[in-house]
Amino acid sequence: MLRVIARGGLGIENGDMNDRSHLLTEQRLAESMGLDRMSIREALALMNAQDRVAVEAVGRERENIAQATELVVAAFRGGGRLIYLGAGTSGRLGVLDASECPPTFRADPAMVQGIIAGGEDAMFRSQEGAEDDPEKGGADVEARHVGAMDVVMGIATGGTTPYVHGALRRARELGAKTVFLSCVQAFAGEPQVDVVIRPLTGPEVLTGSTRLKAGTATKLVLNAITTIAMVQIGKVYENLMVDMQASNSKLRDRAARIVSTLTGVCREVAVRTLDEANGHVKLAILMLKKNLAAGEAQRLLAERDGHLRRAMIS
Repeated sequence: MLRVIARGGLGIENGDMNDRSHLLTEQRLAESMGLDRMSIREALALMNAQDRVAVEAVGRERENIAQATELVVAAFRGGGRLIYLGAGTSGRLGVLDASECPPTFRADPAMVQGIIAGGEDAMFRSQEGAEDDPEKGGADVEARHVGAMDVVMGIATGGTTPYVHGALRRARELGAKTVFLSCVQAFAGEPQVDVVIRPLTGPEVLTGSTRLKAGTATKLVLNAITTIAMVQIGKVYENLMVDMQASNSKLRDRAARIVSTLTGVCREVAVRTLDEANGHVKLAILMLKKNLAAGEAQRLLAERDGHLRRAMIS
């Protein structure tokens, strides 16, 4: 059971974020007061129990996550993009999720983008001061030519990151749909957005270290949004990655197994057909299932907006 050492209200007035002591993620967790005296196994048991808190918190936000996913699906179908912005761990998780979409879903790298305060160097070496500049957040949004077709998602588990606030404010001015992911209760001065996702994960085992439960919740939310959005636009058949990019040995093996599984052909035929389809799994499947040449299969897929199921039943 999550127990919080109460410290009163947020204590934030007129947008003053200097004193963050009352934010939920900055409070102390009663269960971990003796963390420095615990054995390794006791500490692991505590952390595992708290990880479950993160999963439950995400579950309570299912409707808001669904609304955000609907915005992303609409953006993708209209030629728009999903752009994550964050600082520190939040920014890194956005970049991570964006970087995994091209190999998993054969998505154009521009389709899902991650921006971290401080730029690429901040991925590998902490640049905590970069999060305090709201103007830079706005400038980074402008640099991506954000517009009405896009969804911009600001990630700030502690809620107050000026860089994220500035980015969301500018994205909204440019007409983009906006989503704010925060792990603290609502407070005066929050950015105005279309959807707020607020998994209240509570105080961390290590006080203030939002790379723990709050980071876990963030990863779960981003996983859900991009995975389900990609399914909705036809990049999955049943539960298989039929639009994956077979860019290494492991993925080429997976691609061959997917083709074999869905068509019933042997591995040798699957590999040969994948070669003819230039590694495109959906194309290879359609070629085999409907006895089509690569060009014919490609045209049929295009007519069905890339949805393999729709092409299979046509």
